[in-house]
Amino acid sequence: MGDRAVSTSMKAAIWTCFILIFPLSLWIGYQLSPISIEELPLLHLVGFAILLIILALIPIVVGEVPLFLTQGVSLAILLSFGLFAEMVLTLISVIALMLKIRVSKENLLRIPINLLMFSTISLICGAVYYALGGGQGDTRLLQPGVIVPILSHELMYFTLNSIALYMIQVSIYKRKSSFITPDTKWEAVTSIIVLPVGLILYVLYEQLGIVAIFYVGLPFVVLTMILQLYHSSQKVNKYLQQAAGVGHQLTERLDTQGVLDVFLDKVSTLFPVDYAAIIDVNGESTLKVLRVIDNQDFVAVNTEMDIANEELLSYILKRGSSQCFLTRKEWKHFSNTHLHPSLQSVMCVPVSRNQKIEGIVVLASTTKRSYDKSQLMIADILASYFGVAMEKARHYQETKRRSERCALTKLYNYRYFENVLEKEYASLDNGDLSSLSLILLDLDHFKKINDMYGHQSGNEILKQVADRLVGLVGDTGTVARYGGEEFVILLPDMDRGKCFELAERIRVNLANRSFALKQHIRDSHTVQLVRVTASIGFATAPDDAEDTLDLIRHADRAMYVGAKQAGRNKVAEYRKTS
Repeated sequence: MGDRAVSTSMKAAIWTCFILIFPLSLWIGYQLSPISIEELPLLHLVGFAILLIILALIPIVVGEVPLFLTQGVSLAILLSFGLFAEMVLTLISVIALMLKIRVSKENLLRIPINLLMFSTISLICGAVYYALGGGQGDTRLLQPGVIVPILSHELMYFTLNSIALYMIQVSIYKRKSSFITPDTKWEAVTSIIVLPVGLILYVLYEQLGIVAIFYVGLPFVVLTMILQLYHSSQKVNKYLQQAAGVGHQLTERLDTQGVLDVFLDKVSTLFPVDYAAIIDVNGESTLKVLRVIDNQDFVAVNTEMDIANEELLSYILKRGSSQCFLTRKEWKHFSNTHLHPSLQSVMCVPVSRNQKIEGIVVLASTTKRSYDKSQLMIADILASYFGVAMEKARHYQETKRRSERCALTKLYNYRYFENVLEKEYASLDNGDLSSLSLILLDLDHFKKINDMYGHQSGNEILKQVADRLVGLVGDTGTVARYGGEEFVILLPDMDRGKCFELAERIRVNLANRSFALKQHIRDSHTVQLVRVTASIGFATAPDDAEDTLDLIRHADRAMYVGAKQAGRNKVAEYRKTS
């Protein structure tokens, strides 16, 4: 629970109530208790206090719900030593628990809320117990006069505790909450379980003295520790299963962007994070944020950072291993860092490939001790999955690029172009496109260029032509190498008139701008400027073609008949003849 959601006036009211009511509740509890301080066996109470503290510090966890078994011991203390002793020892166990979790400055309000809640509930339940005739030291538990006050006390305790927790959520923290929750149900189960244990401890203590703590308390503590260890192992197994699931999802993605998105999304749900980032180690001196989740909007995607100015990440790079910091105090000596000052717990996990760190995964929370060693281990495993998935995606993309692209011009090859043409023509048939134009372009007298300047120069011209076509077409279409010195351009939703305008711009650009040849076979070592023209033909579906083969064939016919045979360096369109 965070105090930031609580108004200043509410905080002031809570602290005021605590200062006024808390000492008053202890005084009333002492007045109601039939046993004075002088009559209390202090050494015995110390033994019960130690048992209470141990049970408070090692709760049984079912699912994600911690179950505290201190109520049974508190009941035995009430029945043996009176209300005041029960209130004081219960509050000691609560304070011990808050010391263990180390309540941060942001959550200081938990101290008065918890102490006030437990002292008030203990006082009311104790008053009910005494009002119904309850007393101290009577072990005749089958007598109605003895058992009824005890059962009433426990029922009242459970009811008031549930009401108090609900009111704290709704009234103080302004959170929507149901009165009956899974936590409430488990609290009821816990109350039923600890009641007989508390009664047994009470009866044994009245008969055997302080040794009863060892007979009942010690097995109880051992059982609690065993169950906690079991829960820890179950928690790790759950994390491992989830990590395996994330690994499968990562390896299913064949694009690097998809791998980045899936990894950060899954990690941010698997661990409590207020900040999560995938940071690329870009060379020897630069870091770049590839993906980020930042509740503070402090860091943006594509932010570049100098390694020299990132002491924390530089430390991780030098160390070469994962690190977990439980509080800001543990990492604040890294004064130069991009992390927001509000962050407390931090996990940094390197991502390696071929024994070289290529990235760092950073997870952070504004809450202290949000992570533990088991979570760091899981994050390490996930980073390994991530590294493998990224390598696989890069390899796949490179293989795909090579299979789809012309090695010389880097344009799409004709095999890929055919697939695009089929898809776009299907869109035309479905009515998603109004027209589909195709341009075929053939460089004029290209053999003469090869013969005069060499094939290497011819390749230079093909690459420069490809670059110009991509620049002129842009996002309006797909450019591919048709074969040899021929190129093809597919233009979805471009009608005949606009297609002619684009084809003419291409023709003029090629004809009027010389091509610079550096690797020619001429005697001169200077750059040679060469003029190259092109013959261009185009056709537009659905008017000019009934299928994809028609569209290509008719654009080809327009190029050869209408442009090549008409003198070259021309644009020709296909027209159906009736």
